[in-house]
Formats: sequence, structure tokens, C-alpha cells
Amino acid sequence: MDLNGAKILVVGATGVLGQRLCEQLSRRTTDIVVTGRSAAAAEELRKRLGLRAAHALDLVDHDDAAAVVRRAAEELGGLDAVVLATGVAAFGPAAEEDEAVVEELFEVNALGPMAVVRAALPHLPDGGAIAVLTGVVAELPLAGMAAYAASKAAMASWLGSLRRELRRRRIAVVDARLPHMDTGLADRALTGRPPTLPPGHDVDDVVAAVERGLETGVHEVRMD
Repeated sequence: MDLNGAKILVVGATGVLGQRLCEQLSRRTTDIVVTGRSAAAAEELRKRLGLRAAHALDLVDHDDAAAVVRRAAEELGGLDAVVLATGVAAFGPAAEEDEAVVEELFEVNALGPMAVVRAALPHLPDGGAIAVLTGVVAELPLAGMAAYAASKAAMASWLGSLRRELRRRRIAVVDARLPHMDTGLADRALTGRPPTLPPGHDVDDVVAAVERGLETGVHEVRMD
């Protein structure tokens, strides 16, 4: 799809990766609505980049998520693309996982994003785009990441089915299977300590790859 002048909703825009992505997209269009858990942080980002609107959004509340999507579509006069840059992590042995932590992982990494995409579909035109940042952990689970990897894998599987269902509408469904980056996500884990990780990929390179994925409509964005 053509990103120049596109109407885009970016969910999870206030994180390190989300902000970088908004900065890159704002060079092509300012018809962007951003969301974050903090209304103040989302509004600060909106003002800094001169974007259309900003809203607080907690993915655990599916009804609120759908309402924010509808409001964004009204503010933009429709949607050309929706990008989800959300995510939380948790670490520890599978046998010791806390039920509340597992539920939050699935809400933020899978169920909430699914609710956003479902709400956005009626507003997306044929030829539009959906991009979700899942992560390579969706297909390469490591010890100490069972629920985290499972939540990302659930989202990736759902996107694969959705892609098939939307073929006739030519809506690109982009699964960004991103590698480890030094965004601080692991340090903000819900619980546990991350395993020893290799040096993180450059965030700007990853953002550029996601932007190309939106433009070309590739099924998956990967980094070498």
C-alpha cells in the first residue's frame, strides 16, 4: 500500500519501538492516531510529531479497544492501515507460572490485539493493511519463556488464518517476527529475569523493515 497520506492507527505507540515507528511513518503522513496506556504519553507523542489524535488504551479492556478503534476511524475519516506495536514479556519455568501473569500475557499479546483488528476490519478498505509485531519467539520458544512464547504464537497463528480469509479483499496481513532489540522490554517483564540474550538488533533497521513490510504487503517481516 502507498503510505504517503495514508490514514493509520498505531496501537502501542508510546513504547520505544512504537515511537520510532511513528517517527518514521510521520515522514510519509501525519494522518495518524496513536494510542498508549498513558494518555499523557500518547498526547506528548502526538504533539511532537504533529499527528491527528491520541488516546489512552488498555488492551485488557476489549470493549474500550473497539471503541477507540471506531473513534480513530471517525477522526481520520476511515482507516488505511492499523499497526499493533504492543507487547509484554514474562520469564520463568512453565511449572511455576502464575495464572494472573499468564492471563495478562495472553490479553496483551494476543486477545487484545485480536479485538483491535476485528474492530478495525469494517473500516479498512480493500487493499488496506494490518501489521502486528509478534516476534521471533513465536516460532523459537526458549526455556523459561513458555507462556510468553505461547501468547505470541497464538497471535501469529490467528494472523495466518485471517490472511487467508481476507484474500479477496486484498488486505495485507503482516506478521512482524522481530528479533531481540534493546528496547528495555525484557527489563520490564511482568515477572522473572530474561535469559542471556545476544546483542540486540538496531531498532532503526527493524523499523525500516516494518515500514517496507507495510508497503509491500509481505506475509512476514524478518531480520537476518
